[in-house]
Amino acid sequence: MPAIPFEGGQPADDAALQRTRRKRSDLSSLATAADGWLGAAGFDRGPWLTVAFAGGIAAWFILASPWQWLGLMSALALAAIAALALWRERDERAHLRLAVAGMALAALLGTAAIWTRSDMVGARALERPAVTVIDGRILKREEQPAQGRVRLTLAYRDAAAGTARKVRVNLPAERDAPGISEGAVVRLRARLMPPAPPMLPGSYDFARAAWFQGLAATGSVLGPVEIIAPATGDAGWVARQQRRLANHVMAQLPGSSGAIAAAFASGHRGGIAESDESAMRDSGLTHLLSISGLHVSAVIAATYALAIRILALWPWLVLRVRLPVAAAMAGAMAGVGYTLLTGAEVPTVRSCIGALLVLFAMVLGREPLSLRMVAVGGAAVLMLWPESLVGASFQMSFAAVLAIVTLHQSAPVRRFLAPREERWPARQGRRFVMLLITGIVIELALMPIVLFHFHRAGLYGAFANVLAIPLVTFIAMPLIALALMLDVAGLGAPAWWAAGQSLDALLWLARWTAGQAGAVKLMPDMGRGIFALFVAGGLWLALWRGRIRLLGLVPVLGATLLLATKPAPDILISGDGRHVGIAGEGGRLLVLREGRSDYARENLQELAGMSGEVVPLANWSKAQCSRDFCSLPLVRDGREWWLLIGRSRERVEERALATACERADIVIANRWLPRSCAPRWLKADRAFLGQSGGLAITLSSGRVDKVADTQGDHGWWRAGERTPYPVRPRPYGTTTGPPAEVPTPAVRTTLPASAR
Repeated sequence: MPAIPFEGGQPADDAALQRTRRKRSDLSSLATAADGWLGAAGFDRGPWLTVAFAGGIAAWFILASPWQWLGLMSALALAAIAALALWRERDERAHLRLAVAGMALAALLGTAAIWTRSDMVGARALERPAVTVIDGRILKREEQPAQGRVRLTLAYRDAAAGTARKVRVNLPAERDAPGISEGAVVRLRARLMPPAPPMLPGSYDFARAAWFQGLAATGSVLGPVEIIAPATGDAGWVARQQRRLANHVMAQLPGSSGAIAAAFASGHRGGIAESDESAMRDSGLTHLLSISGLHVSAVIAATYALAIRILALWPWLVLRVRLPVAAAMAGAMAGVGYTLLTGAEVPTVRSCIGALLVLFAMVLGREPLSLRMVAVGGAAVLMLWPESLVGASFQMSFAAVLAIVTLHQSAPVRRFLAPREERWPARQGRRFVMLLITGIVIELALMPIVLFHFHRAGLYGAFANVLAIPLVTFIAMPLIALALMLDVAGLGAPAWWAAGQSLDALLWLARWTAGQAGAVKLMPDMGRGIFALFVAGGLWLALWRGRIRLLGLVPVLGATLLLATKPAPDILISGDGRHVGIAGEGGRLLVLREGRSDYARENLQELAGMSGEVVPLANWSKAQCSRDFCSLPLVRDGREWWLLIGRSRERVEERALATACERADIVIANRWLPRSCAPRWLKADRAFLGQSGGLAITLSSGRVDKVADTQGDHGWWRAGERTPYPVRPRPYGTTTGPPAEVPTPAVRTTLPASAR
């Protein structure tokens, strides 16, 4: 019987022996090793199904068009079928077969879920701004006294379009009336605007958020509001009780401390002053203002502890009922009630689901805090609201929980926290050290998410949270609850005073932390690729056990290196061309115009990664400005670039404009420019910006990032007017020269509104 080549018997140097390769190892050794590793992982594999489900949702947002979504779903289905068919009879591939099929099907379901959700709830935006009279029913009322307004969400039927619409409008506080509440039918005149797309690449996408909220437009009320039919029945009963509770709290505690207490008690945040909210944000404490896992968990834990002690005083019940089960039921009811009272927003519902899962695990006698519990909670939320995956709230809350659970389940931390014979100061010292380490780990886990969404990070947030979280959880919230209970008998004044002192201490901590040098670090947009590396590395570190998890440090370190070396954009242009920011000029940010609000300036600063002085372009010594245009040189990497930027929409003499464009490298304008305006590299006029959206230009590499690059054919993105001529950037050239000054015409003719 001849020898089998791979099983030995023939010398390695036998030239007559036919071999596929000169190696005796199994051809599928890698697959065998992977299957064995998956088999040894056990239940650690479960959370990855939720990751795959989330990956399918994320892929739908990233891919551009329906045919790509269908292609992805088909590929995932084929992968699952292939794994089940090819490895059907191979028991040594059982774990690998299950992993490939399960992950593929979970990702397919994620893509299908978000696509279905988008088609079900998405609302087509208005075609253009409009002033119209609305006869609609109030769906939601939000009081925002700090901004001097009331925000109303209305449902009405647009007779011209023949469709029902939902819009959100701001009503000035002085025009508010008692009958304007949920369920009432009102008539009002409003100026409506389509939901705004991102101002710049990496900015907040309000159009996407409005799409999934079903909002067709936002705007402001013009004139008085007429109540056609008052609210009837129980419409808006919970919301009215929420406002009643918030008003009661703010009547007991004036100022920002009362507004924060109202936020804790009812979820009402509209009374917090803008300066205090900014201080909370810059100090890393703004998460305390929104009802989330911290608040829901505190309410449930307090109810559980109180219930189990009170019920233990009843001997008959102790002998017949398991007290932990009864206390868990009381905690669950308290958590659900608190969630409903605070508005039942998606983050609150998500936190409530997670807390209820913890209680359910305790009732079953299982480990209450585990990665599997976090995965089940995440999957439940994503099935109901798959669009929440791309929101900062979902990402930050689950990243924080993952960081806490992973840290406390690690072997070194278990050994550090293990009970031992020691004095009370040493035991409390270990707990304080663990609290500090937990805060640092949470800050590290949240920092990529914060930088990706908000382009800023509070550098001292970990230390501020070490003091603020115990202050809120163990002092402020219990005192507010005690004061509300004592108010039933009119004895709550001392408790309100103590609660006010604790909240004043919280505000002092926020202001002091935010006021420190270097408390806030601004960073330009990191991009989807770098963020994906951070997420992949973080999930690998969190979800596996043992040394294999250290491989997650590779993508994390790679993303950190890419982020540190990524150049900031030199020129930022808003989608309407009205706002232009130029970075890198002596630590100053040059802006085309100073807006009436801080929104545009803050966006330009954040995306440029600059927190220094903002200088209008007309005041810059190197800029030459007329009433209609500004020209200025920029030197980057030894090359001089000339920019020509429009300041108005007035007519100018075409030949002079063409001459100036010919000598400029980049021309920017919020108007249409004629074909004769042909700069050397890029013409970003209204036609081009209508298709591309906002721009971020990096001159050293010639890179032009567009808002449109991240939008695709999703329902919330609509490109502007179709471009009547090619407007692509010219090849990256090297010629330079100053543009001629565009003279002010002797006769200035204003363009008609239809042509602007």
